[in-house]
Amino acid sequence: MKRNMHIYAALLMILGVSLSQDVFEGYTLFTPQVGIGGGATTYLMDNDYNIIQSWNHSNGPASMPYLISGDEPGFENTLLIYPYRVDNPTMESGGVGGAVQCLTFEGELVWEYVLSNSDYQHHHDVEPLPNGNVLLIAWEKKTASDAYAMGREEIDNPLNQMWSSAIFEIQPDGNGSAEVVWEWHLWDHLVQDYCPDCPNYATISDHPELFNINNGDAGTASGPGGANADWIHINAVHYHNEWDQIVFSSRYQSEIFVIDHSTTTEEAAGHSGGNYGKGGDFLYRWGNPQNYNRGHDSDQIISDQHSINWIPEGYPGENNFILFNNYHSGSGPSGESAVLEFVPPVDESGNYTIEDGEPYGPDSYIWSYDENIFTAMQGGTFRLPNGNTLITDCDSAHILEVNSEGEIVWEYTDNGSSNTVIARAQKYALDYFDDNDDMQGDINGDGTLNILDLVSLINLILSGENINTGDLNEDGMLNILDVVLLANLILNN
Repeated sequence: MKRNMHIYAALLMILGVSLSQDVFEGYTLFTPQVGIGGGATTYLMDNDYNIIQSWNHSNGPASMPYLISGDEPGFENTLLIYPYRVDNPTMESGGVGGAVQCLTFEGELVWEYVLSNSDYQHHHDVEPLPNGNVLLIAWEKKTASDAYAMGREEIDNPLNQMWSSAIFEIQPDGNGSAEVVWEWHLWDHLVQDYCPDCPNYATISDHPELFNINNGDAGTASGPGGANADWIHINAVHYHNEWDQIVFSSRYQSEIFVIDHSTTTEEAAGHSGGNYGKGGDFLYRWGNPQNYNRGHDSDQIISDQHSINWIPEGYPGENNFILFNNYHSGSGPSGESAVLEFVPPVDESGNYTIEDGEPYGPDSYIWSYDENIFTAMQGGTFRLPNGNTLITDCDSAHILEVNSEGEIVWEYTDNGSSNTVIARAQKYALDYFDDNDDMQGDINGDGTLNILDLVSLINLILSGENINTGDLNEDGMLNILDVVLLANLILNN
């Protein structure tokens, strides 16, 4: 480790450069929302607050929009993925959605998919996948009888229901809609210690890969839209391409979970199969170990959190998790929020470790930001390529970018109305959608050559890995000669 640090230090001194702590040059995408009903407008804005593009919607957002690559390079050819609230949802609680649209840069509809029926209701987030498919999260309606048969002890809501959770992967069908090509259901991965004659009866602490059906309340008598049976309340989903894993956040259980996406739908319903051999069981969970009886109240780290996501490869903190912890302290209408970054116990292949009888680590986080931010609903955070972090304070309609020292380098507040909120925002590099596939030296694939690529190249050399974009002298290997060439390219730029 000391040798590695000496290499880093020497190279940084030779180059005379460091990670930029200035505002990251890019376009910020967000959808302000006023009230629950009515339409909305999505904006793409530059750092000088100029609107680069906007999209008008007849229905308001369920969460945040996304941009994905179109058939040709460039922002002008990107597609907008927009999750929205349908007019008459079949289940209603906070973050209700029901559909997702794909729009061209000019706002023309490419395809649309509605998930709002007697069994399922989309809500909150979606996640575009590299292959063009999209993940959707949904409530899955179960009756009280269904729940009692699975070992649930009590249901106390006027609907006499229990809404579990499901994740669907949809694929555009080329005819203006989409079809489900993969799915995962929490109901297939439960455990309980209440009813010996019911399925999945076991000692809870022996099964951190399963969820205790008796954790938490199954809805309330009142809420946004009236009575509900919202039990888990997933509010964010994110995908790791290299590991083929999905992470999602449960607000009501104050915990995040990782599952294997490499499974078939049949394997996802079981406990074996897939790249990690566990079927659809949890590969990892974090934030509230008392949920699986390996901790107490004092061990709970997060509360009502949103916006869980992996930090992308090549970014400072790559493969760490970052999230928006809504109730870092406090409760109800007052409190303090925080952005937390933590390092999961995972190897380079995506395998997580846990000690017998102990909860999943870590027992704390490595970086946080908690200066004057608080939102009771939604909110978000994303790491940027230069090491800055983009944060959205939803209730205040406030977007801010902070550097690693916690200094605000850019911010924006939508003052259109006192009732305006912004669920989450994210920022794209100016050349994010350019054709940079063959740029030599662009190790992290962000379209630019900088110190981040140099650090990534050094890591590859030290680990013995090899990628084509790092082999600048084309000798079939990565070594110090490639480092020198890349350093010269950076300095010349």
